[in-house]
Amino acid sequence: MNLVKPWLRLPRFWLSIAIVVVWVVVIGLMALMSFSKVPQQPLAFDHSAHIENNIPCLFCHSGANRGPSATLPTLAKCQGCHEQIQPDSEALEMLAEHIKNQEIIPWTPVAILPDFVYFSHQPHLAAAVNCEDCHGDVGQMKVAKPVDFEMGWCLTCHRSQDAAQIAKLEDCATCHK
Repeated sequence: MNLVKPWLRLPRFWLSIAIVVVWVVVIGLMALMSFSKVPQQPLAFDHSAHIENNIPCLFCHSGANRGPSATLPTLAKCQGCHEQIQPDSEALEMLAEHIKNQEIIPWTPVAILPDFVYFSHQPHLAAAVNCEDCHGDVGQMKVAKPVDFEMGWCLTCHRSQDAAQIAKLEDCATCHK
């Protein structure tokens, strides 16, 4: 009595299984690499020096008070503090050169949301959400790392809020315009 199903003996069956397994592994590895990849930045910007000097996030990223993007500081804002600091590192020397030449620093964005997602920092700041809650402990990072802002991750936080707010925070129109 032959207990092996006839379709298990077909090479096409095993080839199909192998293709699916390889496809899943490759897609998984690509996703893992894209989420863990730290982008190359034009200057080695270390947030810890600013954190150690008690400079709040909103001092440099003042756009978070006004709209959807936290924005990056202008060269004039950087110059306001750094013209009084002796450039003692390669990054500070490069910053001084950018300021002297009035060249905008071409930073690589690390927090990009899809076009169909509406986001504003304002309600989060009003709800006393700390920057670190979403962006991680940037003060301990040598280079800011991308964060995977997926809907499920946001909803987990939204659902942990005050019961009176949850219905509004779960409403699709809150984040999707």
